[in-house]
Amino acid sequence: MTILRVENLGIAFGGVVAVDGVSFTVNRSEIFALIGPNGAGKTTLFNMISGVYVPQRGRIVLEGADVTNLAPHQLALRGMSRTFQNLQVFFRMTAAENVMVGRHVHENHNVFAHVLSLPSVHAQNRKTRADAERLLAMVGLAKVADSPASSLSYGALKRLEIARALAAEPRVLLLDEPAAGCNPVETEEIDAVIQKIAGQGISVVLVEHDMRLVMRISHRIHVLDRGKTLAVGTADEVRGNPAVIAAYLGGMGEREAARARG
Repeated sequence: MTILRVENLGIAFGGVVAVDGVSFTVNRSEIFALIGPNGAGKTTLFNMISGVYVPQRGRIVLEGADVTNLAPHQLALRGMSRTFQNLQVFFRMTAAENVMVGRHVHENHNVFAHVLSLPSVHAQNRKTRADAERLLAMVGLAKVADSPASSLSYGALKRLEIARALAAEPRVLLLDEPAAGCNPVETEEIDAVIQKIAGQGISVVLVEHDMRLVMRISHRIHVLDRGKTLAVGTADEVRGNPAVIAAYLGGMGEREAARARG
């Protein structure tokens, strides 16, 4: 069942076309990867889908509704959440508090209830904390719930951001290079988390340069080159596509594709 549909998206900056007529669909529980060389338009495409940029043409359909011009917070309410390539963590907060921040779109923000410290506020806080602990356990960070984020390793911080994005209860989760800068062990941990997320019925749209991770976990892969679609298919179909090897994988393509099978 299709949950996200991108139709003929396009945008240009100062006459330079960054994304040129890209279309694709994402199914429920699918891990869908966007790959391509630097400057291919991956992040720009992500920014349009997540409401950071407004497309100059085309549209975005989420669960049958046109959401093309919605802002990020409006998309969050409709079931779309994302992470960013660069860490956006509150380092002075604990891991649990970071995740609790991600629940704000689903909380009651009645000022009088908070000023009067009504029982409903305390009940809401307890639920938010319990949800945060559950999500931290899901990403393997249960033991550091009360540790300051500043004390966590880089790989743990990447998983913390994923947990915070999940706190918004998305049905579509956009991950912008979740394994960037991670060592092999940290990458494997993120690999496992992404597969667990998809296993719970959440669709994952992934931008990632780590071809080993992409080839191993993606159900389908969409390859961009110079803002246009170059190829779409399974890992086997993409890794063997001569156009993809020439434009993106290059001379190391066959070696990396073979390595990705492991």
